[in-house]
Amino acid sequence: MKTPIAAALTAAALALPAACVWAGGLDSLEQFVKNTRSGKADFTQVVTTPGKDGQTPRAKTQTGSFAFQRPGKFRFDYRKPFEQTIVADGQTLWLYDADLNQVTARQQAQALGSTPAAIIAAAPDLKALERDFTLTEEPGQDGQQWVKAVPKTRDGQLQAIRVGFRSGAKGAELSTLEIADSFGQQSVLTFSNIDINAPLPADSFQFKPPAGADVLRQ
Repeated sequence: MKTPIAAALTAAALALPAACVWAGGLDSLEQFVKNTRSGKADFTQVVTTPGKDGQTPRAKTQTGSFAFQRPGKFRFDYRKPFEQTIVADGQTLWLYDADLNQVTARQQAQALGSTPAAIIAAAPDLKALERDFTLTEEPGQDGQQWVKAVPKTRDGQLQAIRVGFRSGAKGAELSTLEIADSFGQQSVLTFSNIDINAPLPADSFQFKPPAGADVLRQ
């Protein structure tokens, strides 16, 4: 797969309001889920897969853009090296692979569950996140404040998420998302050109399968 589903679903990063006090990671996370209603950013994603039989781990870099709107809507547009689109419209999660001309559609509530998407675009406050994740504040590192989120239901591929906040001109910024899965794969997303609570076009989270595309419904 060009874009691991666990990594693709997890994506987002938007600055917090200026009123947010730059404090620990849990405080920054709470302000983010309460006050950041929408936004957009560019991202770079590096996915590292463990090497087999002692071989060197393999890393792939992808770039694109991201947007979200609470509650429950987001969009990833991967541009390089392969074109892929992931859209959550509030009801359905759409995944489109341009090279294969194939669309996969899944019920959003069943597809997301305890994933990074809950942090990005769903949970209204910290208590809601704590129902699905064990949250732990970690020491500052690389100029960022960190929170580790471990799913309480461990029946999926996701093992843990680390969320990094950086101090920005408008307060704390959610700048890094690190995702580890059960296969030993690591995915790191970093965000730039962040625009918080940005007005977004009405059709930002609408998706229509391209003509001729194979549509698989799960």
